[in-house]
Amino acid sequence: MNLLIDIRKEGFVLKQEWLDMITKAIEATLAYLDDSQSYEISLSFVTNEEIQALNCDYRGVDAVTDVLSFPMEDEFGIEQEDIMLGDIVIATDKIQEQAIEYEHSFERELAYLVVHSMLHLMGFDHLTEEDKNEMRQAEKTIMDVLQIYRS
Repeated sequence: MNLLIDIRKEGFVLKQEWLDMITKAIEATLAYLDDSQSYEISLSFVTNEEIQALNCDYRGVDAVTDVLSFPMEDEFGIEQEDIMLGDIVIATDKIQEQAIEYEHSFERELAYLVVHSMLHLMGFDHLTEEDKNEMRQAEKTIMDVLQIYRS
């Protein structure tokens, strides 16, 4: 796996333990899906304003969100060592807000959003109740494997 990190939120510092946890969350998601391919994943940390603009541009929703996933489709059939899976964009301030709201740590919220976003990159969605239930069960199972629980 090749993880490309882009920090576009001034003042945000990605601690090594968070990076280790992100890597484990990605690996646990792929293991849950029994997928052993080597992927390249882009992970960007942005401001609430930037994620709101992206949400408006790509989803038509003019609101701040916590995470956006942009799956990459291999339209050209190019053979490469790491398959570009897609982009994950996370609003760091929104993570902090939600961690406080849900009464758990920033780290737990970050891990959950990475798992959630990875599932989106792998084709999961939550548009129907059945899909939502399937995705929530996958998230719970992966978070249990990581031994990261809600407080």
